[in-house]
Amino acid sequence: MKRKKPETESRRIDSDSPAQGHGRLKSFGGSVCDDWNEILIKQVGNALWLEPPGPKRQEQIQAAVMGLAGIEPRDEIEGMLAAQMIAAHHASMECFRRAMIPEQFSEARKECLNQANKLSRTFCTLLEALNRYRGKGQQKVTVEHVHVHAGGQAIVGHVERSGGGGRAISEEQSHAKQITDAPEPPLRCEDKAREPVPVTRDDER
Repeated sequence: MKRKKPETESRRIDSDSPAQGHGRLKSFGGSVCDDWNEILIKQVGNALWLEPPGPKRQEQIQAAVMGLAGIEPRDEIEGMLAAQMIAAHHASMECFRRAMIPEQFSEARKECLNQANKLSRTFCTLLEALNRYRGKGQQKVTVEHVHVHAGGQAIVGHVERSGGGGRAISEEQSHAKQITDAPEPPLRCEDKAREPVPVTRDDER
């Protein structure tokens, strides 16, 4: 007798297209698919240290969810960064709280403060990544004074440089005026019949 192959569970994934998605919770997860937004909200809630079931526990979850809405993620990537920021913040504050518990060993307090410091740095890194993703991390350099030395060349105009570290770009490059340092010919005397004056060399002095 032939053995029957074990039946495999068939799974079907229904994804809402942007045209069909509800997006009621987009302000929390950044997606037009509410399944994604709901999962992200649950992940944030599971990453928190929560009080026992009761009003305080509900307040903690509500505050974390409102924190997501305050960051206002615009897409799924921003939603993930926002969720990690909320989790990192709550974890760091929990470590700070535990470090302040009285009558504990100094090593335990020191370890809690070290972990809080690392989590705070992680939060700042996530915030920087979010701002850079949103295009807020660009640098702008304005050149106001230009010094031209012998043989040098300068461009007159408003010069800017983007944060990507590329070459300097002038907004008035097409109309820029170049300044060069070129030697001028010696001045001649008006009296052409005048003899040149000899110059005494060092060995004849």
